Amino acid sequence: MSELIDSFLSTLKPESRNIFMRRYWFMDSVSEIAEESGFGLSKVKMSLSRTREQLKLFLEQEGYRL
Repeated sequence: MSELIDSFLSTLKPESRNIFMRRYWFMDSVSEIAEESGFGLSKVKMSLSRTREQLKLFLEQEGYRL
């Protein structure tokens, strides 16, 4: 599973990958990510939502049922 997630992360644009990693690896809050990156809260939330959906589709294509 970790190899699949690494593979997925390598397909993301750096901005999306950074937001996703900060939220789910470093456990930063959405407000911390927004403040430190200079993005609005809505942009960070939307990026996370889209990336989660992309990850779900990616894993389903790889044979995982979520």
